[in-house]
Amino acid sequence: MSETITLAMNNITKTFPGVKALSGVDFSVRKGEIHALVGENGAGKSTLMKVLSGVYPCGSFDGEITVEGASSKFYDIKDSETAGIAIIYQELALVNQLTVCENITLGNEISGAFGVIDWNAAFAKAAAAVKRVGLNVSPAEKVINLGVGEQQLVEIAKALAKNARILILDEPTASLTETEATNLAEILKGLRKEGITCIYISHRLKEVFELADTITVLRDGQTVCTVPKKDIDEEGLIARMVGRELKEIYPRKKRARGEVIFEIRNWTVFDGARGKNVVNDVSFKLHRGEILGFSGLVGAGRSELFMNIIKASGDTVAGEVFLDGRKLDIKSVGDAIENKIMLATEDRKRFGLVLMMDINKNISLSSLEKVSNRFVINENAEIRNSEKYTAGLKIKTPSVEQKTGNLSGGNQQKVVIAKSLMIEPKILILDEPTRGIDVGAKLEIYNIINQLVDSGVGVIMVSSDLTEVIGMSDRVAVMHEGRLTGVLDISEATQENIMRHATGSSSL
Repeated sequence: MSETITLAMNNITKTFPGVKALSGVDFSVRKGEIHALVGENGAGKSTLMKVLSGVYPCGSFDGEITVEGASSKFYDIKDSETAGIAIIYQELALVNQLTVCENITLGNEISGAFGVIDWNAAFAKAAAAVKRVGLNVSPAEKVINLGVGEQQLVEIAKALAKNARILILDEPTASLTETEATNLAEILKGLRKEGITCIYISHRLKEVFELADTITVLRDGQTVCTVPKKDIDEEGLIARMVGRELKEIYPRKKRARGEVIFEIRNWTVFDGARGKNVVNDVSFKLHRGEILGFSGLVGAGRSELFMNIIKASGDTVAGEVFLDGRKLDIKSVGDAIENKIMLATEDRKRFGLVLMMDINKNISLSSLEKVSNRFVINENAEIRNSEKYTAGLKIKTPSVEQKTGNLSGGNQQKVVIAKSLMIEPKILILDEPTRGIDVGAKLEIYNIINQLVDSGVGVIMVSSDLTEVIGMSDRVAVMHEGRLTGVLDISEATQENIMRHATGSSSL
């Protein structure tokens, strides 16, 4: 790894109406290193990278950017790309209906005679790019037919085809399986050997310590420190990220298990798009005073199960649902909400929020009867309620009138939870509640979950993070290929036992 500074951002300050997102940030990266950029949601990481990539153009911020020793001014994304900088967002920016080749050359088409695209040259360029990232697909394949991990590699191939020397990856493994994440890590290590610089943004500290050479911490829009990985441990890094030590990341509470408050019997779900059952004969019980975790590999059917229980997707082939011993007939999402059953979805942008609406409207959306009088919304009551939940969940925003789409991913997730809490649920199903959320915000959400359980709310927590499931649950239900293969007491819910059930090696 070279000692040469390939990128320097000096005294970067960026202000939005009502909030200073960046305040005098200094950030420098050496050539051929993997440099992790970490911090809580709202710390300024994404804003800093948008400044670097030209999304926020020169003149909209203060400070200086230097690339390979030369002062650089980026007025748009194209300027940044010309300087050898490429950014790959958590939500991929590919055109699904185009081929791999068309996506890789989009915006940088190779012209032949008379300005017509030279498809032979384009195909050869795309083939070389996908080979470079170890992707074994034809450049003629449509992107829509690829898995998420493969699409991620297409994005990297696209960046390298533009001769990117500085690659920015924003939460690159958030939607990847463990195998795909491992594959991506090996690709990045290979690029490092080629002298490509990677700026790696992630809340997954295990990945940070596995991959990074250097770590920079941002907090509240300011640079806290830049340190070699070898000079800091996870506890010290967390302390710098949140400004305090986290003695216990998973605040487990001992409770006495009470009566059954929620029960599912023999639930089966058919997915017409896939032409098969995605949930098969699942039965389980939730007791008062417990957190029931749901674990399983990608595609196990956990989200399909709970989306179908509240009638948000799929066709129910068979099954019964009981609340406090009473059989329910849920025919719509509205019926579920009326019975105080709420699902905080994992796909917050598609199903959980209206991004063009403000925080206030999103929080009250499922509980309009609480803030209305004879079909007229009492805006003062609406704002009071929203501000209560915004403060309680520590949503970082100048006001509840801020557009939800302007929030960081973690703060958007908190708005989803706030909307769920406002209906005062009896059963709260949290599907991947801390995905894309930093360690400090996770602790806040875990404490809220504990408070809900203490108040008598039944909580089901679906999570792909095994340490989270084990750290917070009282029992763990495990699914494999649409079936429930085990319900483990926390005393026997080791990672090994859970994985045996998740892979179908054990059964009930």
